Amino acid sequence: FPFYIVFAFIIKFTSTGPIFYIQTRLGKNNHLFRLIKFRTMFEDSEVESGPVWASEDDTRITPIGRFLRKFRIDEIPQLINVLKGDMSIVGPRPERPFFVEKLTARFPYYSRRLCLRPGITGWAQVVGDYDTTLENVENKLKHDFYYIENISIFLDMKIMFMTLIILIKGRGR
Repeated sequence: FPFYIVFAFIIKFTSTGPIFYIQTRLGKNNHLFRLIKFRTMFEDSEVESGPVWASEDDTRITPIGRFLRKFRIDEIPQLINVLKGDMSIVGPRPERPFFVEKLTARFPYYSRRLCLRPGITGWAQVVGDYDTTLENVENKLKHDFYYIENISIFLDMKIMFMTLIILIKGRGR
């Protein structure tokens, strides 16, 4: 916790804007909720572009944001979403309604992901790649469906262990 206070101060004093980034996401059974993360991008980064996925060398990401993403520290405030019941620790990642609409049109079975509470981490996050192309999304969907069909406490523990390894190695982006 003390480290998160330090990160909050660094975010506040290295770029303009709020410490936290709050965004509407779709959860279980199409429930809209407000996801909270540490802000890693410059304020109003999608004003000109509209909703877009982050790319590997995204110029919208702040220098401290790059570090927070690398070690996935930006995700920690989502524990508030878990406590509120909007999310779980493990499950398919929640997506923005804009993208859910587009992806459901492209992949009619996409909405199947919404049968579970979304998670901070998930099978698709530890074995898949980031959403940057439709091919990445389709691959992550396969991983999400694997998780949905094989959900168990043992799989959740494996995902949490794999997430810990990713955090330690700094394999976030």
